[in-house]
Amino acid sequence: MQKLKDAAVSVRVLARAGIIRPYGPVKLVRLVRTVVAWGTGPAGGFASLAVRHPDRVGLVDEIGELTFGEMHRRSNALARALAERGVGEGDSVAVMCRNHRGFIDASIGAAKLGADLLYLNTAFAGPQLVDVLEREKPTVVVHDEEFTDLLADAHDAKRVLAWTDAEAPAGVDTLEQLIASVSDDEVTPPTRHARVVILTSGTTGTPKGAPRKEAGIPAAVALLSRMPLHFGWRTHIAAPLFHTWGFAHFALAMLLGSTVVLRRRFDPEECLRVLEEERCESAVVIPVMLQRMLALPAETLDRYRLPSLEVVASSGSALPGGLATTWMDRFGDNLYSIYGSTEVAWASIAMPDDLRRDPSTAGRPPHATVVKILDEAGKEVPPGEPGRIFVGNHLLFEGYTGGGHKEVLDGLMSSGDVGRLAESGLLYVDGRDDDMIVSGGENVFPKEVEDCLAQHPAVVEVAAIGVEDDDFGKRLRAFVVVDGEVEEDDLKDHVKAHLARYKVPKEIVFLDELPRNATGKVLKRELTEGG
Repeated sequence: MQKLKDAAVSVRVLARAGIIRPYGPVKLVRLVRTVVAWGTGPAGGFASLAVRHPDRVGLVDEIGELTFGEMHRRSNALARALAERGVGEGDSVAVMCRNHRGFIDASIGAAKLGADLLYLNTAFAGPQLVDVLEREKPTVVVHDEEFTDLLADAHDAKRVLAWTDAEAPAGVDTLEQLIASVSDDEVTPPTRHARVVILTSGTTGTPKGAPRKEAGIPAAVALLSRMPLHFGWRTHIAAPLFHTWGFAHFALAMLLGSTVVLRRRFDPEECLRVLEEERCESAVVIPVMLQRMLALPAETLDRYRLPSLEVVASSGSALPGGLATTWMDRFGDNLYSIYGSTEVAWASIAMPDDLRRDPSTAGRPPHATVVKILDEAGKEVPPGEPGRIFVGNHLLFEGYTGGGHKEVLDGLMSSGDVGRLAESGLLYVDGRDDDMIVSGGENVFPKEVEDCLAQHPAVVEVAAIGVEDDDFGKRLRAFVVVDGEVEEDDLKDHVKAHLARYKVPKEIVFLDELPRNATGKVLKRELTEGG
């Protein structure tokens, strides 16, 4: 009975998104054969789009446009060229690229060989890269020219340049050279489908690899059940493609036939300009991008109305303070906030009406997703009570590539966070389960204090960490970026007026900017070391 209900929901969601659509019998047969041969990952997803809509524009970047047919032929050629360089089924191809066609070419081309895709964070330091590549041992590393020196001491794999600002050095392969060097005729499908390995953020040490097989239709249905994306939309993916959230929309583009609009670097006004000039119906961002756009001068913001924009999909970290309502008051009720992690993917989605009701909520679980709050003994706690967040869905990862796994209880995986489910069914995330400090015998989560400080009109960005305290064991130290004149005592008084006295930071440090990684997460380790 449950399977029938799930099937009915899937049909309804896919029809609403415009994915279920009529095709002629010849095209339908070709489409089925393509999916059976290539699967639903990058290889099969884009090969099927080349069958369905070969002349539709599939990608727009700083170089120009590519149709789905052109993307298919380019990846055929690249697959052949990579095979000539030793890449085969079960091997690994590492990709360290910003958001441009090279990332897409490398992903589809390697997947057509049955090789796994290892996505490297463009903000990793040299030692992190050395550790990751030594552990994963890719056959080829595809990277932008700017990362050449960073990769100099890393694992001895063949190198291919994806983006060059000038002519490539003699003897160095580039993607464009490889694509032009061989035939772009159809290639033979591999016997295995590629896995995608997304790395954790590495904010507390060497990044871990979290592999996933093809997620398929159920994962898309879950997301689309609470986010009204539609077939054929133009989608600006501003979030890094190597991150779980950016990659999720790269994967969705295969199903939705989206025109993916990319820019190599995020700039707040450029992002608004791209959304308006490219007539994008959806945008994929991380919260700090929203913050930086809204921090632009009012006269700059007034130049952009974004009339086409229907969905702003934000994930990667919590929306601070009143950011959600500030965005929606200016650009309309189009903001969707997704809570999850590299290991569990999306666990809950806050829709605009949820965020209007309470901007601090993480929303509700989407279709076929279970979220439970468990105590230390693994027992479910009553509504409103805090505990550890556990998630069950179609996207749970398979265990880290270097060994180890997240805790799993009764088929549900720990997200690593602490939170609570309200009587209304809305989820609230209090913070990382290892972030909590005990101050004077009271439990304090830095996120609560961060949200409070973020509500102060002078505070642009904020982060808080636990520090040792002779009297209380631990107290909070906050780091803020401000716009305007404000004193430390003013900010302490603001916290005191809204939270318990023991939650007031012991000190507040003013910074020009917070240290962040490429996915916008604050590097609290650096704050601890610097403090």
